Amino acid sequence: MKLKVCGLRDPENIRALLELGLDYTGLLFYPKSSRYVGEDESLADWIARSAALFGDTRRVGVFVNAELELLLNAIHDYGLQAVQLHGDEQPEYLAERRRCARLGTLPQLELIKAFGLHRDFDFGQTEAYAGACDYFLFDTHSTARGGTGQSFDWAVLDRYAGETPFFLSGGIGPDSAEALTRFRHPAWAGIDLNSRFEIEPGLKDVDRIRQFIQQLEKTEVI
Repeated sequence: MKLKVCGLRDPENIRALLELGLDYTGLLFYPKSSRYVGEDESLADWIARSAALFGDTRRVGVFVNAELELLLNAIHDYGLQAVQLHGDEQPEYLAERRRCARLGTLPQLELIKAFGLHRDFDFGQTEAYAGACDYFLFDTHSTARGGTGQSFDWAVLDRYAGETPFFLSGGIGPDSAEALTRFRHPAWAGIDLNSRFEIEPGLKDVDRIRQFIQQLEKTEVI
């Protein structure tokens, strides 16, 4: 089970989280988010100097309906190894990025497509993206594009019969460990943590995440 912590932007906070052995760290490139990485280059410069610290932990850039130029610049400047699309991107948008990768104009990136779920969500919407991305991310439906701290009813995932593996997101917090031990789905591949482990937007509580990981390890969730 993969573990992803999203909404990071503070170098020392990231450094401390990397010691926990995360699989993914997420950086938000959406200006309307309170966890936006910002316009200055200090974080990109730190990552370039500290790339060895990441080891096997992959850097994910989270975008919302981003233009290709913004995407390319962020991939280059922040050394991104995965891209999470959290907007209204159509399957053609992902296919274009796949085509660029094959032509060598983009590095070999993992692609993650996020969907906001609600009780009546039509999983038929995901079918057109099957094969176009490596993972789905199922989050709580919101116009805020994630980071709400609100969860959705995981029972709706009983209706997901696709083969694309997914990250479970949306309101997962320190009190979610027990529920995660009971959750089952053949395509469940990872857990995404964000706002409910924060001291403030963009700054995570490392001790709480460490304790959460230890709880999950005891029950062999991860």
